[in-house]
Amino acid sequence: GVGMDTQVRERIFDPFFTTKKKGQGTGLGLSVVHGIIKSHGGEITVDSEPGRGTTFHVYLPMVDSEENHEEEAQQIILPRGDEHILLVDDEPLLVEIIERSLSILGYRVTSFTDSRQALKWFRRHGDRVDLVVTDMTMPHLTGADLAREILAARPQLPIILCTGYSEVMDADRAKALGIRKFLAKPVETMTLAQSVRDVLDN
Repeated sequence: GVGMDTQVRERIFDPFFTTKKKGQGTGLGLSVVHGIIKSHGGEITVDSEPGRGTTFHVYLPMVDSEENHEEEAQQIILPRGDEHILLVDDEPLLVEIIERSLSILGYRVTSFTDSRQALKWFRRHGDRVDLVVTDMTMPHLTGADLAREILAARPQLPIILCTGYSEVMDADRAKALGIRKFLAKPVETMTLAQSVRDVLDN
Protein backbone atom coordinates (compact mmCIF):
# COMPACT_ATOMS: atom_id res chain seq x y z
CA GLY A 1 0.00 0.00 0.00
CA VAL A 2 0.89 3.67 0.06
CA GLY A 3 1.56 3.69 3.80
CA MET A 4 -0.29 5.05 6.83
CA ASP A 5 0.02 8.16 8.95
CA THR A 6 0.50 7.95 12.73
CA GLN A 7 -3.18 8.47 13.55
CA VAL A 8 -4.29 5.52 11.41
CA ARG A 9 -1.30 3.33 12.32
CA GLU A 10 -2.09 3.54 16.05
CA ARG A 11 -5.60 2.14 15.54
CA ILE A 12 -5.21 -0.56 12.89
CA PHE A 13 -5.53 -3.43 15.40
CA ASP A 14 -8.67 -2.00 17.04
CA PRO A 15 -11.81 -4.09 16.38
CA PHE A 16 -14.15 -2.42 13.88
CA PHE A 17 -11.74 0.40 13.03
CA THR A 18 -11.59 0.81 9.26
CA THR A 19 -10.70 3.44 6.70
CA LYS A 20 -13.11 1.89 4.21
CA LYS A 21 -16.40 3.53 3.33
CA LYS A 22 -19.58 2.38 5.06
CA GLY A 23 -20.70 -1.02 3.82
CA GLN A 24 -17.28 -1.95 2.39
CA GLY A 25 -15.85 -3.71 5.44
CA THR A 26 -16.09 -4.08 9.20
CA GLY A 27 -12.43 -3.57 10.08
CA LEU A 28 -11.95 -6.98 11.67
CA GLY A 29 -9.15 -8.41 9.55
CA LEU A 30 -6.11 -7.04 11.40
CA SER A 31 -7.91 -7.36 14.73
CA VAL A 32 -8.35 -11.09 14.10
CA VAL A 33 -4.70 -11.43 13.02
CA HIS A 34 -3.59 -9.61 16.18
CA GLY A 35 -5.75 -11.89 18.34
CA ILE A 36 -4.40 -15.07 16.73
CA ILE A 37 -0.78 -14.00 17.16
CA LYS A 38 -1.30 -12.93 20.78
CA SER A 39 -3.11 -16.19 21.60
CA HIS A 40 0.04 -18.04 20.49
CA GLY A 41 2.26 -15.89 22.73
CA GLY A 42 3.58 -13.87 19.79
CA GLU A 43 3.96 -10.24 18.79
CA ILE A 44 3.21 -8.20 15.67
CA THR A 45 4.78 -4.86 14.79
CA VAL A 46 4.11 -2.43 11.97
CA ASP A 47 6.41 0.06 10.25
CA SER A 48 4.56 2.45 7.95
CA GLU A 49 4.79 5.98 6.58
CA PRO A 50 2.78 7.69 3.84
CA GLY A 51 4.52 7.29 0.51
CA ARG A 52 6.86 4.59 1.80
CA GLY A 53 4.52 1.62 2.22
CA THR A 54 3.93 -0.73 5.13
CA THR A 55 5.90 -3.62 6.63
CA PHE A 56 4.55 -6.04 9.24
CA HIS A 57 6.78 -8.26 11.36
CA VAL A 58 5.26 -11.30 13.08
CA TYR A 59 7.14 -12.99 15.92
CA LEU A 60 6.03 -16.41 17.17
CA PRO A 61 7.64 -18.42 19.97
CA MET A 62 9.47 -21.63 19.15
CA VAL A 63 7.93 -24.87 20.42
CA ASP A 64 9.94 -26.19 23.38
CA SER A 65 9.56 -29.79 22.33
CA GLU A 66 7.45 -31.95 20.06
CA GLU A 67 6.24 -33.94 23.07
CA ASN A 68 4.89 -30.87 24.85
CA HIS A 69 3.23 -29.67 21.66
CA GLU A 70 1.44 -32.98 21.23
CA GLU A 71 0.23 -32.89 24.84
CA GLU A 72 -1.22 -29.41 24.34
CA ALA A 73 -2.92 -30.42 21.11
CA GLN A 74 -4.53 -33.43 22.76
CA GLN A 75 -6.06 -31.21 25.45
CA ILE A 76 -8.08 -29.30 22.83
CA ILE A 77 -10.50 -31.58 21.02
CA LEU A 78 -12.82 -29.75 18.65
CA PRO A 79 -16.01 -31.39 17.35
CA ARG A 80 -15.67 -32.55 13.75
CA GLY A 81 -17.97 -33.37 10.84
CA ASP A 82 -18.16 -34.01 7.12
CA GLU A 83 -21.15 -31.88 6.13
CA HIS A 84 -21.18 -29.23 3.37
CA ILE A 85 -21.09 -25.63 4.63
CA LEU A 86 -21.77 -22.48 2.63
CA LEU A 87 -19.63 -19.64 4.05
CA VAL A 88 -20.30 -15.98 3.19
CA ASP A 89 -18.34 -12.94 4.42
CA ASP A 90 -17.11 -9.86 2.57
CA GLU A 91 -13.76 -9.89 4.44
CA PRO A 92 -11.42 -12.14 2.37
CA LEU A 93 -9.05 -12.73 5.29
CA LEU A 94 -11.85 -13.90 7.57
CA VAL A 95 -13.19 -16.19 4.85
CA GLU A 96 -9.73 -17.72 4.45
CA ILE A 97 -9.30 -18.25 8.20
CA ILE A 98 -12.77 -19.71 8.80
CA GLU A 99 -12.68 -21.90 5.68
CA ARG A 100 -9.31 -23.31 6.72
CA SER A 101 -10.52 -23.98 10.28
CA LEU A 102 -13.67 -25.76 9.11
CA SER A 103 -11.80 -27.77 6.48
CA ILE A 104 -9.31 -28.99 9.08
CA LEU A 105 -12.30 -30.23 11.10
CA GLY A 106 -13.43 -32.32 8.12
CA TYR A 107 -16.17 -30.11 6.65
CA ARG A 108 -16.56 -29.39 2.95
CA VAL A 109 -16.70 -25.62 2.52
CA THR A 110 -17.92 -23.47 -0.37
CA SER A 111 -17.11 -19.82 0.32
CA PHE A 112 -17.98 -16.43 -1.16
CA THR A 113 -16.99 -12.84 -0.41
CA ASP A 114 -19.95 -11.50 -2.43
CA SER A 115 -23.36 -12.33 -0.95
CA ARG A 116 -25.06 -11.88 -4.32
CA GLN A 117 -22.81 -14.50 -5.89
CA ALA A 118 -23.44 -16.76 -2.92
CA LEU A 119 -27.20 -16.52 -3.44
CA LYS A 120 -26.83 -17.14 -7.17
CA TRP A 121 -24.78 -20.27 -6.45
CA PHE A 122 -27.24 -21.42 -3.78
CA ARG A 123 -30.19 -21.21 -6.17
CA ARG A 124 -28.40 -23.73 -8.40
CA HIS A 125 -26.74 -25.95 -5.81
CA GLY A 126 -28.65 -25.35 -2.57
CA ASP A 127 -29.69 -28.98 -2.25
CA ARG A 128 -26.02 -29.85 -1.56
CA VAL A 129 -25.74 -27.54 1.46
CA ASP A 130 -26.18 -28.70 5.08
CA LEU A 131 -25.46 -25.38 6.82
CA VAL A 132 -24.96 -21.69 6.01
CA VAL A 133 -22.54 -19.48 7.96
CA THR A 134 -22.89 -15.82 6.98
CA ASP A 135 -21.77 -12.37 8.06
CA MET A 136 -24.46 -9.78 8.75
CA THR A 137 -23.02 -6.50 7.45
CA MET A 138 -22.22 -6.90 3.75
CA PRO A 139 -22.70 -4.55 0.78
CA HIS A 140 -25.61 -5.08 -1.64
CA LEU A 141 -27.18 -8.02 0.23
CA THR A 142 -26.95 -8.24 4.02
CA GLY A 143 -26.73 -11.49 5.91
CA ALA A 144 -30.34 -11.07 7.04
CA ASP A 145 -31.52 -10.59 3.45
CA LEU A 146 -29.47 -13.56 2.30
CA ALA A 147 -30.97 -15.68 5.09
CA ARG A 148 -34.51 -14.70 4.05
CA GLU A 149 -33.87 -15.75 0.45
CA ILE A 150 -32.28 -19.04 1.49
CA LEU A 151 -35.00 -19.91 4.01
CA ALA A 152 -37.70 -19.12 1.45
CA ALA A 153 -36.23 -21.92 -0.67
CA ARG A 154 -35.28 -24.28 2.17
CA PRO A 155 -37.12 -23.34 5.41
CA GLN A 156 -35.41 -26.00 7.53
CA LEU A 157 -31.83 -25.24 6.49
CA PRO A 158 -29.78 -24.19 9.56
CA ILE A 159 -28.10 -20.78 9.38
CA ILE A 160 -25.49 -19.23 11.68
CA LEU A 161 -25.34 -15.43 11.52
CA CYS A 162 -22.09 -13.71 12.61
CA THR A 163 -21.99 -10.01 13.24
CA GLY A 164 -19.99 -7.23 14.81
CA TYR A 165 -21.73 -4.37 16.60
CA SER A 166 -25.12 -3.92 14.97
CA GLU A 167 -28.13 -1.77 15.83
CA VAL A 168 -30.36 -3.58 13.35
CA MET A 169 -29.74 -7.18 14.40
CA ASP A 170 -29.62 -9.09 17.67
CA ALA A 171 -30.23 -12.65 18.83
CA ASP A 172 -34.01 -12.20 19.14
CA ARG A 173 -34.40 -10.66 15.67
CA ALA A 174 -32.19 -13.38 14.20
CA LYS A 175 -34.30 -16.09 15.82
CA ALA A 176 -37.47 -14.48 14.48
CA LEU A 177 -36.01 -14.74 10.96
CA GLY A 178 -35.49 -18.48 11.44
CA ILE A 179 -31.74 -18.24 12.05
CA ARG A 180 -30.55 -21.02 14.37
CA LYS A 181 -27.51 -19.37 15.95
CA PHE A 182 -26.33 -15.77 16.41
CA LEU A 183 -22.61 -15.19 17.07
CA ALA A 184 -20.75 -11.96 17.87
CA LYS A 185 -17.48 -11.27 16.05
CA PRO A 186 -14.67 -11.98 16.39
CA VAL A 187 -15.65 -15.65 16.70
CA GLU A 188 -13.14 -18.01 18.32
CA THR A 189 -12.48 -21.34 16.61
CA MET A 190 -13.78 -23.32 19.59
CA THR A 191 -17.03 -21.33 19.63
CA LEU A 192 -17.51 -21.70 15.89
CA ALA A 193 -16.74 -25.44 15.91
CA GLN A 194 -19.19 -26.09 18.75
CA SER A 195 -21.90 -23.88 17.22
CA VAL A 196 -21.62 -25.64 13.86
CA ARG A 197 -21.98 -29.03 15.52
CA ASP A 198 -24.87 -27.85 17.71
CA VAL A 199 -27.04 -26.59 14.84
CA LEU A 200 -26.26 -29.59 12.63
CA ASP A 201 -27.07 -32.08 15.39
CA ASN A 202 -30.25 -30.33 16.51
